[in-house]
Amino acid sequence: MSGIVTARLENGLTIVAEPIGGVRTAAVTWFVPGGGAEDPPDQLGRAALWHELLMRGAGELGSREQADAFDRLGCGRSVSAGTYFMRIGASMLGDRLCESLPLLVGMVRQPRFDEAAIEPAKDLAIQAIESLKDDPQERAMIAARRRHYSTPHNRSGLGEIEHIERMTRHQLATQWAAIAKPRRSIFAVAGAIEPSAVVDQLRKLLAGWEGGTPEPVTGSGGPRGSAHEEDPSNQVQIVLLHDAPSEAHPDSILEKVVINVLSGGMSGRLFTEVREKRGLCYAVSASYRGDRDFGSGLAYVGTTPERAQQSLEVLLAELERINTPGGAITSDEFERAIVGMKSRLVFSGESTSARSAALASDQHRLGRARTLDELAQQVDRITLDQVNAYLRRRSLGALTIQTLGPTPLKPPAR
Repeated sequence: MSGIVTARLENGLTIVAEPIGGVRTAAVTWFVPGGGAEDPPDQLGRAALWHELLMRGAGELGSREQADAFDRLGCGRSVSAGTYFMRIGASMLGDRLCESLPLLVGMVRQPRFDEAAIEPAKDLAIQAIESLKDDPQERAMIAARRRHYSTPHNRSGLGEIEHIERMTRHQLATQWAAIAKPRRSIFAVAGAIEPSAVVDQLRKLLAGWEGGTPEPVTGSGGPRGSAHEEDPSNQVQIVLLHDAPSEAHPDSILEKVVINVLSGGMSGRLFTEVREKRGLCYAVSASYRGDRDFGSGLAYVGTTPERAQQSLEVLLAELERINTPGGAITSDEFERAIVGMKSRLVFSGESTSARSAALASDQHRLGRARTLDELAQQVDRITLDQVNAYLRRRSLGALTIQTLGPTPLKPPAR
C-alpha cells in the first residue's frame, strides 16, 4: 500500500504528502503558478524578479524580520523560477513544520514587494544575465534550448535587461496577486510528518485564497538545425539536442537506461570514446529531460578549437551508433546502468528535500506521485532485450546543434 497521501482542497490546491519513517526532518516543495513561461513578451525576467522578491518580506515581516523568523525555527528556505511554476522549498525538523507553514504561506499570499527591495532585485537579476559573458557553456546551452524547444519553453528564465529595468513595483505586485492562485498549485511535503495534520492546517491557512489562471499556450517549435556563436576564446562549446519520450511515455524508463550507458560516469560510452580513447575533450556528457508533454536528450562536449570538429563528429557518431545493431547495449553496460539508477534512487530516498521535489514533479508531469518502491520495481522489470528492442526503433529526430567558439564547425552528414 502506498505511503503517499494526496488531497485536493476546495480551492483547487493539490497536496501530496509522504511520511518517511526513521527521519527527523521534513521538507516542502511548493509549485505556484508564475514561472518564466508566463512572463509577458514585453516583461521577460518578471519571474526572475519574483524569485528575489518573495524572499524579501511578507505580511507584517520585513526582509530582515522574515529571515529571523525562519532562522529561529531552523527552517531553510529557497525560491527558484521554473518554466511553469515558482518553486518554493523549505526544510526543517519535523516538529517545526506546523510553525513554519504560516511563514511559507505568507511568502505566497502576502509578499511585501517593498519599493526599497525592487532595485536590489533588479540589480541581481541583471548581474545574472551579465555573468553569462564569463560562462560560455551556459550561453551555448541557452542558445540551443532557444532554437530547439517550442515557445515559451525555450526561454532561459533570466529575461532581458531592458525588460527588467522598466518593470515597476505596482506591476510586479498586482500581477503576482493575479497569477499566484491555488488552482494548478502543488504542495508536496515529505519526512517526519502527519499528512492529515498538514492538510487540516493548510485548509485553515489558505482560507479565502481562490481562483486560478490557464496554463501558458505552447507556440511553434524552434528552427533547430545547426548554428554557431562566435566567441574569441581558446575553448569550444558543443551542445546537441534531440527528441526523446515524455516522462509519462512507457519508453521514458528505457531512454534513461540508454542515457546511463552513454554517460554513466567514466565507464560511459561518450567518456570512453570521445575523451579516453581519442583525448578529444576535457568534458563530455549526456542527459535526459522528461517533461509532461515532451522529452529531449542533451549531449555536451567542451574542447579546444583544434579538436572541435572531430569531437562533434565522434559525439554524433556515438549517439547514432547506439541505435544500430552494431552499437547494441552489452550485458555489462546494462548491469552498470541499472546499478547506477538504483543507487541514485536509494540516495534520493535518504533526502526529504529530494523526495518532496520528486513528489511535486511527479504530480505535475504524471498527475500522480510515485513511491520509491514503485520506481525501484519499474527499474527491476527492465530487461536488456527490452532496451535493445527500443533502440532499434529509437530516433533522434531533427537535431539542434549549437556551437560556441572562435570558428564555426561543419555539421556532420547524417
